[in-house]
Amino acid sequence: MQQDLVAERQAGTIPDTLVLVEHLDTITMGRSAQPDNVIDAGGIPVFAIERGGDVTYHGPGQLVAYPVFLLREAERDLHRYLRGLEETVLRTLADFHIKGTRRPGRTGVWTADDPTPRKLASIGIAVRKWVTMHGLALNVNTDLGRFAAIHPCGFDASVMTSMARELGRPVDFAAVKSALASHMAAVFEREWLPAVDSP
Repeated sequence: MQQDLVAERQAGTIPDTLVLVEHLDTITMGRSAQPDNVIDAGGIPVFAIERGGDVTYHGPGQLVAYPVFLLREAERDLHRYLRGLEETVLRTLADFHIKGTRRPGRTGVWTADDPTPRKLASIGIAVRKWVTMHGLALNVNTDLGRFAAIHPCGFDASVMTSMARELGRPVDFAAVKSALASHMAAVFEREWLPAVDSP
C-alpha cells in the first residue's frame, strides 16, 4: 500500500498523505539490521523492509505513522526531516504531560529528566525521488514484553517504554492519534483533508 501511495505521490495524482495505523504483531528489519538482533520471533512474522535502521517491533497499542510527503525544495534535508518527526512526537507527548527528549546520535524520542533514558518512539524512513515512506512508531499502550523477541535498534529490550507506563495508566489511543496528526500538520506545514478510515 505504501509503495503504491509513493508512486501516486511521485506522479502527482494524490496529495501528501499521512497513514496512521495500529499493526498486528510484526517485526521489521531495516536496511542496516543485524540478524542476531532478532532473538526469538516465535510466531511473530519478520519482514525485511526498505527503511533505514535496525530491527523493531510493531503491535497493538502502538501508533505507527507513515507520512507519504513530497518534500519541498527547502525541505530536502533528511536530517531536518528526521528532526521534524521527532518534534511531532515531542509535541504529542507534551499534550499528555510527558516530557520527551532527543538524544544526540540516536534518532527517536526518549524520556527526559531520567538517569536511564527510555525510548518512547522509534523512527526509520526511506525516501524515493524526494517522496517519503515509513516513518515513526510511538508506544502508547504497547505490551512492552513483546520487545523481548528482539534487541530493538540494537538495544536491550528494557530500554523501551510507553506513554501508559510513564503515566501509570492506559492512554486514550484515539486522542493520541488525533494529537499526532495535528502536530505533524503544524510541524511540516501541511493541511489535512478529512480522514478516511480503512478496515
